Amino acid sequence: MKIKSQRDFWSGLLFVIVGVAFAWGSISNYSFGTSARPGPGYFPFGLGVLLAILGGTVLFKALTIESEGGQPIGPVAWRPLLIVVGAIALFGVALPRLGMAITLPLLIITASFASDEFRWRDAILSSVILTIGSWAIFVWGLNLVIPVWPPFLGL
Repeated sequence: MKIKSQRDFWSGLLFVIVGVAFAWGSISNYSFGTSARPGPGYFPFGLGVLLAILGGTVLFKALTIESEGGQPIGPVAWRPLLIVVGAIALFGVALPRLGMAITLPLLIITASFASDEFRWRDAILSSVILTIGSWAIFVWGLNLVIPVWPPFLGL
C-alpha cells in the first residue's frame, strides 16, 4: 500500500496512538462507571476513542486519496513549538503564585509570540476576553477553587 500524503499519514497515526493511549489509560487507571453514573474514566475514554477514530479517518484518507506531490513533511518549526511549550510550563508554575488574573494574560501573550503575525493589540484583546471568559466559566459558573488574584494581595 502506498502512502499518498505523508503529512496526513503521520498525523493520523499520531492521533490513533494518542487516542488509544488515552482510552487505555483511562480504563486501566480510573473507574469507568455506567452511562447513568459515569466514573472519572468515562469522559477521557470517550475522548480517546473519538481521537482514535478521527486519526483512523485521516490515516485512511492518506492511504486512499492522491495528493499533489505526496505532501511531504516539512522541517519542524522549533521556535513556535518551544515558545508554546514554555508558555504552558510558565502557566503551571505561575498560576498558584500569581493567580488567574495575571497568569492567563501572561500565558496568552507569551504563546502569541510563536506566531509570525504577532500584534500587541490582538494579544491583549485575546487576553482580556479569555481571562474574563475563563473566570466566568471556571470560577463563577463551575465554582472551581482557582486563585483569581495573587495570594500576597489578600483578596
